[in-house]
Amino acid sequence: MTPPILLFAAGKGTRMGVLTRDRPKPLIKVGDKALIDYALDLTRAAEIGTIVVNVHAHAPLLRAHLAGQDVLVSDETDRLLETGGGLRKALPLLDGDPVLTMNTDAVWKGPNPITQLLNAWHPDMEALLLIIAKRNVTGHVGSGDFSIDTDNRLHRAPDMIYTGVQMIRPRVLSEITEDAFSMNLAWDRIGARGGLFGVVYDGQWCDVGQPESIPLAKDMLHV
Repeated sequence: MTPPILLFAAGKGTRMGVLTRDRPKPLIKVGDKALIDYALDLTRAAEIGTIVVNVHAHAPLLRAHLAGQDVLVSDETDRLLETGGGLRKALPLLDGDPVLTMNTDAVWKGPNPITQLLNAWHPDMEALLLIIAKRNVTGHVGSGDFSIDTDNRLHRAPDMIYTGVQMIRPRVLSEITEDAFSMNLAWDRIGARGGLFGVVYDGQWCDVGQPESIPLAKDMLHV
């Protein structure tokens, strides 16, 4: 049985400027398809049973887009909880250990990233992050996030970029007292005890976090 997945869709999308004035970032289109639909297609192709989407900005529009689909909604309209807090709030809907999470502001070309994580997971791991070499990245702003050693453990360094897909045992979230917090806080705790692992994505990845990335994503996908 595959683990459940949370698709992060609750961000404000401020870097998208006027494009998110009247819609949530996951509903911005690359070609003729909304960003969240690219993530949903990958999720379903990986045969994930339970799919949860969290919502905040322009939540009614996203709910309407998801209506009639086999998707549960974790509502953060009252307060944005960031990635870590958002995952913790969604846990009753996910009801799994481990769980998957995936950002919805990227597109992929190559193997299914969720399937690659599932195939690389080992029960001794506490968290497994999908990372990528900079040469295979388009549209990303930032220096990098991790290095990976010969045992596939991750360490903080600007060598490789985190793609926004992970598989994690959620017990670490109970160790954090803040209501709203980044997954980075959880990863640092896991890494300190040697449980943070990585797998390198072999395809191409475009971070669609700003308007300038949309044509780059279209070129990558030829749409």
